[in-house]
Amino acid sequence: MDGGGQLMKFSVLISIYCKENPMFFKIALESVINQTCIPTEIVIVKDGALTYELDQIIENFEMRFPGLFKIIILPENRGLGLSLQAGIIECSYELIARMDTDDIAKPERFEKQLKKFSDNKEIDLVGTYIEEFEGAPDNILSSRVVPLTQNSIYKAAKRRNPFNHVTVMYKKTAVLEAGNYQPFLWCEDYYLWVRMIMKRCKMMNISESLVLARTGKEMFRRRGGLQYVRSEVNLQCKFLSIGFVNIFEFITNVILRSLIRLMPNNLRGVIYFKLLR
Repeated sequence: MDGGGQLMKFSVLISIYCKENPMFFKIALESVINQTCIPTEIVIVKDGALTYELDQIIENFEMRFPGLFKIIILPENRGLGLSLQAGIIECSYELIARMDTDDIAKPERFEKQLKKFSDNKEIDLVGTYIEEFEGAPDNILSSRVVPLTQNSIYKAAKRRNPFNHVTVMYKKTAVLEAGNYQPFLWCEDYYLWVRMIMKRCKMMNISESLVLARTGKEMFRRRGGLQYVRSEVNLQCKFLSIGFVNIFEFITNVILRSLIRLMPNNLRGVIYFKLLR
């Protein structure tokens, strides 16, 4: 709510492509609908043609909630960065909450984030912790704790992503002023946060897990190999070019992060769950 007690209007932004799991997608949408503060609109970007099952889920939700959904159709798969870039522009409201197609938002997620924006008009982005699960939502494997304050976020961002992308709510104008999402293999959000930091955006995290995030061995398979090493080096080069890291930090980050990308999946899983959480 805003300072006068009125409900704040906001959009939820979701990108989806053909390989998403229909059952997970349906559960994710239900969690967005079943909030203590219901979104004013839900923007779904179809990143290329979808399967019949995914299209049917979207159509069923549109029938159940007329006028709530705004569907953006991209003619071909462009990847998450460009899909979200298009979605941001189409969102009707200043506040936008990100949501993934296979995660579960806890019922009070949006209400608690909106309160932070209501309490501090200067805030540009609010994230939260996540709980990572595999299989059933109550099978929690780990929690990803992130820094809470502006100063700690800045320091942490020099080494790692300071936000859980699936939890963030941000101001559209702040995202656009920082250049919107840019295409990357996997770290389009991290690159955006750093550019927002360089623009002196006000950012914070809530010290509570408000999203349940699916994880597992398949995630680690996707995040290893030479293509991810190249992406890490490219990202660090951009950080260096805009003055966010110095040459020592650049070299250290490239070495450490590349080593993790080249580890066997099981060992990389241990690093993620035991050391980076």
